[in-house]
Amino acid sequence: MGNNNEMSASEVAAAKQKNVDDWLPITSSRNAKWWYSAFHNVTAMVGAGVLSLPYAMSNLGWGPGVTIMVMSWLITMYTLWQMVEMHEIVPGKRLDRYHELGQHAFGEKLGLWIVVPQQLIVEVGVDIVYMVTGGASLKKVHQLLCSDCKEIRTTFWIMIFASIHFVISHLPNFNSISIISLAAAVMSLTYSTIAWTASVHKGVHPDVDYTPRASTDAGKVFNFLNALGDVAFAYAGHNVVLEIQATIPSTPEMPSKIPMWRGVVVAYIVVAICYFPVAFLGYYIFGNSVDDNILITLEKPVWLIAMANMFVVIHVIGSYQIFAMPVFDMMETVLVKKMNFDPSFKLRFITRSLYVGKKPLLIFIHVTSSSYSIH
Repeated sequence: MGNNNEMSASEVAAAKQKNVDDWLPITSSRNAKWWYSAFHNVTAMVGAGVLSLPYAMSNLGWGPGVTIMVMSWLITMYTLWQMVEMHEIVPGKRLDRYHELGQHAFGEKLGLWIVVPQQLIVEVGVDIVYMVTGGASLKKVHQLLCSDCKEIRTTFWIMIFASIHFVISHLPNFNSISIISLAAAVMSLTYSTIAWTASVHKGVHPDVDYTPRASTDAGKVFNFLNALGDVAFAYAGHNVVLEIQATIPSTPEMPSKIPMWRGVVVAYIVVAICYFPVAFLGYYIFGNSVDDNILITLEKPVWLIAMANMFVVIHVIGSYQIFAMPVFDMMETVLVKKMNFDPSFKLRFITRSLYVGKKPLLIFIHVTSSSYSIH
């Protein structure tokens, strides 16, 4: 009888655990196809940072610039392949989250302390950057299409951008945002193509200059390091790879790493199509006179630049969600598994609304206080 009761208790615990896993955003849906991996990875990697690559090239020069761009593409692809292989490195278990891989490598507690803070810094930081980028791009569209209109402060555009996420952040899991992610991936390819084709159409500047921007050795070193940061920021996305792979089904005959890697290869081909023409042709056309955002350098035609900025907005909407989903998973895991809250829509609505709402509020307070201090 005791054994039956024990089995019954363990079955109840297992059922409760399954119920929680079926509710959490990372593990609730495992029916993704390989092409989901492709556009999720494109959305995570190809951000608005691609538009700063010509500026990075102007600080690196042709030789170091081409070398660093190509090596970054190869190295990040290799490290991403390693992560895909490690997803099921433990027989019979899937490491669905980045911190689970950290725990496997460093131990239960140390793995959490090593991985979680760094992952949160990257994901929350990227979301803040994308919120500012989305607001700034909306403002640019407004300025281009309505040059006689009264200027609206960037903070208000950021709040408008945030209001979109108050709605779509309540989609439950990765697979539920697949259409948004696909649209974002298409937009990233589109505005990258606009950037380099418009540059080629403009033609090489007659007084184009490829000499270093800085005149002092210290300035050249600083610009070089800054350019490395720009390139590194452009090759983001590794910290959500395991979470993306968690949405793909896995069997002994077809482990998840096979379709995942197929999607990664396609994603990296798209990355190359986006990054290399923008970086190399943008620098070739404008030299060291290129701005830190090549769309600013282009200026005309107005309608094309406005459209490209709108594509940036659509892209960062999808990118925001890709980086926010693991954060939602962490918050909801702690609340349900550690603090014993019931998994419910109400809990999800409150936590995700707070996450989305806090960032524009902090940006608004910071900008407002800064403006007051200036005056």
